[in-house]
Amino acid sequence: MDAVRIRKYNPEEDEEAVKEIFTMGMSEQVPSAFMHILKQPPTQMVLMCVFCALLTSSKSFLLPILAVTLLLAGIRQLACHMTKKYIDSCLRTDLGRIADTYLAGKDACFWVAESDGSVVGMVGCLPAPEDGCARLKRMSVRRSHRHMGVGKALCRTAVAFARERGFPAVVLRTSVLMTDAQRLYRHVGFAETRRTPVPTFLAKLLNHCLIEYRLDVQQDATRDQT
Repeated sequence: MDAVRIRKYNPEEDEEAVKEIFTMGMSEQVPSAFMHILKQPPTQMVLMCVFCALLTSSKSFLLPILAVTLLLAGIRQLACHMTKKYIDSCLRTDLGRIADTYLAGKDACFWVAESDGSVVGMVGCLPAPEDGCARLKRMSVRRSHRHMGVGKALCRTAVAFARERGFPAVVLRTSVLMTDAQRLYRHVGFAETRRTPVPTFLAKLLNHCLIEYRLDVQQDATRDQT
């Protein structure tokens, strides 16, 4: 961690690196999304019904095996499509105008982690008017620099910023698929508060939900001093 420094985002230098880190980080979730879909009862029921129906009608194992293989390939493509759709949406919204979204107001900010002149991580912080807290956004670290304390340092930077601005807590939402991120947030001190289904038919069918976490910044400051 001595070679890594956290600094404020520079729109002229960091835009492409930030978009690349986010895109690569989210793309790495495709296998998790694929396995999550496979574990759902509706998916397993469809695969089993197709296999049994074709086995009964064809009297051969080859056709049902080929059919299930094609279905599995289709499920993986679905996971890729859902991930790409989310990436595109983020790049069109806040990550497409970071300066306007995160740097224009005094209660918002965006930081990058830099190592040897290269951006290796990022995180943002925005006010959350609905609950009066600060919201941690777009936390991501390059695979080459994970498990080195970079993610924790980025989270701590956002928490310190929220404390300085007088927010009572930092909140965040992450996907049920992102287990590594969940471990990081719990390690930093965040506690899960609730789970919310993603409000689309396909997401509800596949039991995809968002997990909300909260860290009370004053309690966190007291804990750091002890």
